[in-house]
Formats: sequence, structure tokens, C-alpha cells
Amino acid sequence: MNVWGNKIKLSIFGESHGAALGIIIDGLPAGKKLDYEEINFFINRRKAGKNKYTSPRKEKDEYKILSGLKDDFTTGAPLTVIFENNNIISRDYGNLENLLRPSHADYPAKIKFKGFNDFRGGGHFSGRITLALTFAGALAKSILKEKNIEIFSHIKKLKYLEDSSFLDNLDIENLKSLRDKDLAFIKPELEDKAQRFLERVRENGDSIGGEIECMCMNLPVGLGSPFFDSLESKIAHLAFSIPAVKGIEFGLGFDFVNKFGSEANDSYYLENENIKTLSNNNGGILGGLSTGMPLIFSVVIKPTPSIALEQKTVNIKDMKEEILKINGRHDACIVPRVLPVIESIAALAILDEIIFT
Repeated sequence: MNVWGNKIKLSIFGESHGAALGIIIDGLPAGKKLDYEEINFFINRRKAGKNKYTSPRKEKDEYKILSGLKDDFTTGAPLTVIFENNNIISRDYGNLENLLRPSHADYPAKIKFKGFNDFRGGGHFSGRITLALTFAGALAKSILKEKNIEIFSHIKKLKYLEDSSFLDNLDIENLKSLRDKDLAFIKPELEDKAQRFLERVRENGDSIGGEIECMCMNLPVGLGSPFFDSLESKIAHLAFSIPAVKGIEFGLGFDFVNKFGSEANDSYYLENENIKTLSNNNGGILGGLSTGMPLIFSVVIKPTPSIALEQKTVNIKDMKEEILKINGRHDACIVPRVLPVIESIAALAILDEIIFT
């Protein structure tokens, strides 16, 4: 079983079409009360079937806590949580056993696991696995909030629709409303445009990816452990555990290629005897350590590979080229559902660096 983390250790198990999936969270401090309302709200943000451009799959996403909790307080023992899979339609995948789905993990998984991998819904490569990660993230966010650390995310880009950046906009009151939106843009005028665009994508039987930007505020200075456990490394490690993530950048990221040092450097100044920077091009991390400025990073989400359009593929059993037609319930765009997952990995990476007192 794969394990992530130093102080907080995560183990995720299960598949999208098995009986259940779950997570073991070890290292949580004892005596933390679970805020079920906040946890349920957070989980609901990634739920499918809330609008026309997400999968119509209807999962209750209800969870059972098997250990590590007494009278709604953490005991200090590993917290074990399971989510039952109740809305499974495996017949939708009946024609896919030997047909390799483009941009899915089918081919390398069949080779690695000698053909015994569960291909239904993606198996243990499915985005549904992020449900367990989101539960852990909700807990992490609630603990960090006690330390005045807040985390926000928004859709930075969908094809030609480009939003403002957290590097330019720090109006906290407006940012707090982002989590209540189906399409979380800082610029409100983009919501209707995005909805119309995603409707067209769905009607065309296609899918679209996008870019998500995340910001963590009020971090202490010095989080991170260079060399191999730099704060960027920990966040990137978790980010690439999310099946659809194909890229990450911090601060200006790849746009540094267009800057001179005089433009890119974040100059220091004093504000009420606190050291701050006039800009935040480095995204709140220097040398792998948090600077106290907002930590800002972006991830790229690839388009959902399961689309209604016909695609070329190979029948791996007969070793013949064929045309693939995928049936079932799929998202035209998973980007809105991934927002709480990205906030989760940020919260978990930060929590793993915080020393409990």
C-alpha cells in the first residue's frame, strides 16, 4: 500500500467499481472535533451530477468512520474512512476489456498488472479516488483554520476564457464567495460565458481541460525541508497523485522565461515591523521554504479522456486496430469538480509541515 507524508501519513485504497474506497489518515492530533457540516459541504463541491456538463452519475458520497474517532473527537489513532460505491453500472464498460481507451491508463496498467487490472471506471486510476483525498483535505483545512491559515482556489483558464490571478487580486471578501460557485471565477462575467461554452462542448460529445489556481494565506515563514522535502516538492508530489493533473507551476511559473531579474525579483519592505515583498512572483516560496507571503500555485487539468466521439484504438487481445465508441456517464469538464481536490492537497502538504503544539 502506498503511503504519503511524514507527520501526517495517508493511505488510500479501493476502486471506482469495487464495493468501496477509503483512506487511512495517521498522525492527526487527538482531540480535534470533526465539523461534519464543513466536511459534507467540501465533499459536495466535487460531486458529479450537479449540472449538465458533469457526469450524471449520482453517488451519495456518504462515508463511514471505522476507527480513530470517539464522540466526534479524534483519538490520536489512525482515522479510517470508507465510501461505498452505490451507483455502479459496470455494463457500460463491457466492450472495453480489450480496447485501449486513448489517454486512459488502460495500456500501461494491463502490462504492469498482467491483465488483471480493473478497467471499469478506471479502477484504482479513477478520479473517484480523489473523494477520499477530499475528505482528508477537509479535515486538514479545519485544523489549519484554527491557525488562521485559509486556502482558496478558482478556475484560472478554460480554453480562451482567462480569469484574473491571485497574484493580482487579494480581495479576501470576494475570494470567500468562490467556494459557493459552480464555476468559480474571480471575474463574475466569465461564469455565463463558461456555462455556454461547456454546454457546446458537451453537445459536441467532446471534453475540455483547464487551469486551476490555488492560494494559501497566512502561512508562517520557513515551512518546508530542503532538499527533497521542499514545500514545492511536497505539493507537487500530491498534485501529481491526482489522475488528471499534467502540470504545475508556482508564482509566475513558466512566465519567468519572459522576465529579466529586475522584473522577476520580489523586493522587500517593512509593514508594521513585518517583512513583506512588493510583488509575489515566486508564489510565496524561496529555497523550498515558505516566505510568509501567500503561497500561490497553478495546476493544469487535462480534458476528460472518455468522450462520446469515435476514436482510433487497438484491440490488445486480437492486436488489431479498431474504432472505439465509449458509452456511459462522463464529464465534459472536470475542472470545477477538481477545485476542492487541489485545495485538499495544499492543506495536507501544509499540515504535514506544521508542528502541533
